[in-house]
Order: sequence, then structure tokens, then C-alpha cells
Amino acid sequence: GAGIVGLATAHELGRRGHRVTVLEKETRVAQHQTGNNSGVIHSGLYYLPGSLKATLGTRGAASMRDFAVEHGVSVEICGKLVVATTQRQVPALLRLLDRGKANGVPVSLISPEQAHDYEPEVACVAALRVESTGIVDYRGVCDVLAKLIVRDAGEIRFGSEIVDIGSSFDSVTVTTRAAEIVADQFVNCAGLHSDRLARLAGLEPAVRIIPFRGE
Repeated sequence: GAGIVGLATAHELGRRGHRVTVLEKETRVAQHQTGNNSGVIHSGLYYLPGSLKATLGTRGAASMRDFAVEHGVSVEICGKLVVATTQRQVPALLRLLDRGKANGVPVSLISPEQAHDYEPEVACVAALRVESTGIVDYRGVCDVLAKLIVRDAGEIRFGSEIVDIGSSFDSVTVTTRAAEIVADQFVNCAGLHSDRLARLAGLEPAVRIIPFRGE
């Protein structure tokens, strides 16, 4: 898959010296979730302190910013507000403050007047200011990753929908509608279709992906 997870994985494998072929059923990168989200770089504010999600959130926010700056991808670390609109919500806001600080997130409690200075349309009784939240052009990030994969002798094949996956003791054969590829290993980064590809490979995943849209 040529979404951001597949491309980032392929880039890292190529950087480590592996010869990588990325198979993508669409005609360009980032055509599904990666290219159709709000572009947010999340701070790691909400995750359980000490968890892998918390670690990934804080480190990922920094590395995504650095990657975008290094490669000229549009990025803005604009920060965000998390607001309590009633007094009943203030305790939950304070718990988020503690959690963010435990995760190493640059977060502070600010007054309604300070929140209004950041966003004149906001109405709240208290707010958190999170400095590390940003927005980035994820399609642009994927375009760069694709170029780096090719630079490292990798290949990206578009229009390559997978129809079969077979394996032996020392290889895996992936069949698309256009070709058959024999490789040492198959890495499944098919996003919302990854459970389908797992079943196509003869596996029985313990979960089924149910897509939904957040509002």
C-alpha cells in the first residue's frame, strides 16, 4: 500500500539495504485515508502515560515536523486549544493537563481571556494551550517518501491491485491483476483493507476492520 504507513515502512526498509517493491491499486500515492484527513500532527496529549501510543505521539510530532522542514513540505506548528465550556468539564480538563505533562507535551492551563486572544470565536470557562499540535501536507510527505524509495533502488507499482498471496518455506508470491511478484517477505500496509489481504494470504486475523468517519 502507498499510504503513509506503507511508504514510511518501505523507505525505512530501503534505508536498511533491502530492495523494496510497493504495490498500490490506485494511480498515485495517498489516495485513501492518508490524503483525505484533516492534516493534523497530533501532540500525544490524550494517551496513557508510559504507553507506546504516548511515546509515539510525542516523538512522532517532532519527527514529522523535522521531516517536513527538511524536505520542503508545507507544515505549520500552530498549536491548539482544548476547552471546557462549562464548570462541570473543568476536572476532566485538569486531568488532561496532568496527562499531557506526564507525556512530555508542552501544555498549559490558560484563562478564557487568553483563549480568546488565540481564537476570538471561542467561548469557554477554561482552556488548555497545546503548543506542539500542527498541520502538515500529508500528500506532500508521501510524495517525498515515494521519491526516497526510488532513490534507494526501490520501486512503486501503481494500478497493482492484489488478487492472491501464496507462500512457501522461503518465499512469498504476490499476484496482482498485471503481474506476479516473488519476494522474501510480504509486508501488509493496506490500511482499511489490511484484514482482507491477511485473509487472502490464508491467515485468520483476530479482528475485522470496520471503517467509520469521525466528525
